[in-house]
Amino acid sequence: MLPDPRASQRSREDAADGPARPSPHTVVGGPSRTALGVRRTDDFAGLVTVDLLVSVLDDEDTYQQSEPSLLRRVAQRSTPGDAAESPATSGRTHTYPAEAEPARVLATGRPALHRVASSDRPTWWEVDSDSHGRADTPGGFHSVLLLPLLARGETLGIVQFFRAGSATPFDEDDLLLAQEIAARAAVSIDNARRYTHERSTALTLQRSLLPQHAVEQSAVVVATRYLPSGSRAGVGGDWYDVIPLSGARVALVVGDVVGRGLRAAATMGRLRTAVRAFADIDLMPDELLTHLDDVVIRLQHEEHEAGQNGDETSATCLYAIYDPVSRVCSLASAGHVLPAVVTPRESEADAVAVRSVEFPEMPIGPPLGLGGLPFETTQLELAEGSLLALFTDGLIESRTRDVDTARTLLSDVLAGAPGTPGPPDEICDRVLAALLPGRPADDVALLVARTRALDPGHVAALDLPSDPAAVSGARRITSDTLTAWGLEELSFTTELMVSELVTNAIRYGKEPIQLRLILESTLTCEVFDASSTAPHLRRARTFDEGGRGLLLVAQLAERWGTRHSREGKVIWAEQAFTALRESAVLR
Repeated sequence: MLPDPRASQRSREDAADGPARPSPHTVVGGPSRTALGVRRTDDFAGLVTVDLLVSVLDDEDTYQQSEPSLLRRVAQRSTPGDAAESPATSGRTHTYPAEAEPARVLATGRPALHRVASSDRPTWWEVDSDSHGRADTPGGFHSVLLLPLLARGETLGIVQFFRAGSATPFDEDDLLLAQEIAARAAVSIDNARRYTHERSTALTLQRSLLPQHAVEQSAVVVATRYLPSGSRAGVGGDWYDVIPLSGARVALVVGDVVGRGLRAAATMGRLRTAVRAFADIDLMPDELLTHLDDVVIRLQHEEHEAGQNGDETSATCLYAIYDPVSRVCSLASAGHVLPAVVTPRESEADAVAVRSVEFPEMPIGPPLGLGGLPFETTQLELAEGSLLALFTDGLIESRTRDVDTARTLLSDVLAGAPGTPGPPDEICDRVLAALLPGRPADDVALLVARTRALDPGHVAALDLPSDPAAVSGARRITSDTLTAWGLEELSFTTELMVSELVTNAIRYGKEPIQLRLILESTLTCEVFDASSTAPHLRRARTFDEGGRGLLLVAQLAERWGTRHSREGKVIWAEQAFTALRESAVLR
């Protein structure tokens, strides 16, 4: 009666926190014992082969195996010149006949000790040249141990130990030792398989949640990179995003979820979605991070109520808004590393001038998830053609160098050699090549943006008094401006929207009041006033004298909305157009 390996193996699997460490001894040769009588494995067999089920390697359902089971030879080793030599090679895919002892071991999950007399060689060991993928068995052996690789109730494959020549045939003690070796190996293989599967799933999930295509916008030229870590800790929760906003503006986002694996990747997706939702209502950077902090706290409460153990959800985030009309960049940080800002040369004729690289002095708020602590927005006026480099801490943090050294190296790369620094794509590649020549120890997200400025000829602004009579003047200026831009076909609808928005600002808002028209990929009409009261869309009743203006704007515009600032609010409406002059909108 052969011993059942399952009972002792369950205790090993329960205690295995990670891949089990294999014995430091190899398993080839013949038997030997130390002076204390402890069995060693360095002279245990003349040949060892390891076959894994193809379904296990391909991560398929291993509980519904086809007959016969398809295996792949993943490893084999023999002592030099040993009589037991295998004709099979590593990497070969094969099967065992249904009546063969290896197939029986795979089916039952029970080990087998088989001795072979020279005059009584089993027919199923014979080499069949027409087997079309069946396993050839080594010749010249006299005993073999066949053991299933079992882990967590699942059969992963089979390992076989062969002895030949003058070596002592295997006995029951040898079988027990081989079971121990196979059990430890199976747990290690299964741990490695599960780790690989989780890492692959997390990486696939993370890449699917990151932007798949460049966002069409005119404020900046952007290039991005994401590098997963090369460590065994798993994929992290780094992300980036580029979000078009109203008024030709754009939001640039980089964040990092604390933790590893599927949980971090899924949390990253939830936070990225939340950032996009808050950006859609045009929040200031500090206000957006405050709302995002509330989202993280709610996630923590959900995890606590669900009884999930482990580290609490936390993240860092840097959120920046760039306006190509004013060339002002507003940004705030929630525990995130500061960006690098590269100022272009004052004159293109000065080819040897060195570009200035700075890490702006700005307050860094607490990481997301602490709650109750304020964030602060910093505003920078950027020259046209400036570079913004946003990144996660994996780019500059390393065990081999300090952060200051890494920032100096980053500054040198961003400053570049005299001449054109190149497009953002090339800059990203140079940065990664200089700071991360090998696989990074932590995930890295990198976003490099070159700023652009909107041509003043494509912006028209008009200050208005708080007088209803000013509405007709606003309509007239709108008509003249659209005629100059060659957009006469939009004059009627735009004048209607301007009339309604200016009337509302005069009636319900406060001075100063300003009308602004912006021409880029769309035609945007903006009306600013100093009141913080936000308008809302409603359906006017039959005999109401007002309440239809905003509904009319919503019907005429492709998009409309409200954004608030410390000075007041802006109501904006966008229209698409099919014809645009050959002249460039942005210089």
